[in-house]
Amino acid sequence: MATGAAAAPDAFFTQGIALNQAGQLPEAAAAYQKSLAIRPAAGTLVNLGITEWQSGHAGAAILAWEQARGMDPFDARAIANLAFARAVTQVNAPELKWFETASTWLPANAWVWLAGAGLWLGVGMLTLPAFFRRRKTSGQQALAALGFGIFLLGLTANVGVVSRAEIGFVLKRNAPLLLTPTHTGEVISTLTAGEAVRRVRVRGDYYFIRTANEAGWIQRDQLGLLFSAPTAPLKTARPSP
Repeated sequence: MATGAAAAPDAFFTQGIALNQAGQLPEAAAAYQKSLAIRPAAGTLVNLGITEWQSGHAGAAILAWEQARGMDPFDARAIANLAFARAVTQVNAPELKWFETASTWLPANAWVWLAGAGLWLGVGMLTLPAFFRRRKTSGQQALAALGFGIFLLGLTANVGVVSRAEIGFVLKRNAPLLLTPTHTGEVISTLTAGEAVRRVRVRGDYYFIRTANEAGWIQRDQLGLLFSAPTAPLKTARPSP
């Protein structure tokens, strides 16, 4: 049973590759999403992004590649494809606060473990000598300081991860930014697919968001959040595979 469960995401991933090569792009995207629902992986997100880009869904492609970088900040394909896509679409990467930038140095879920390890190291180096009735050495004090430093870095980065969870990417071309959260709301402006925004609050089927220059409401299905599950499929040049 466990072997079959482990093989399922690999089977969907392989199916996605075959469907992409056959030109069945919506079906390929659906197969990648099934794989991600079982086992999220940066490589699967990269392939999903390529399929979405080939389908003309620049916003969904940028979202997938940003999610891949959230899982693996060193994924070369995600980095290259994002640079290519942003050069083509003329949209900017999200503007990050300093603690959010720090949170991108490692995979998002690694910071919790790092903070915990640093805390245990610091506490251990301070308490173990007393437990064994020995004097603290300078080396132990240095390790304690290192541990607490790692803990503070991990704690700060975790705040950055939580803050980055409010970053989203516009999925559709010319998505309307509305004055009110209603389908009859006045259109303030239109947004570009792949444009980075920040979610401020939610009301029903709408998000209140801030862009680099303005704020307003957008329908929830027109925005994909950085740490949300990949969106369902919604034509431009093809980035590097």
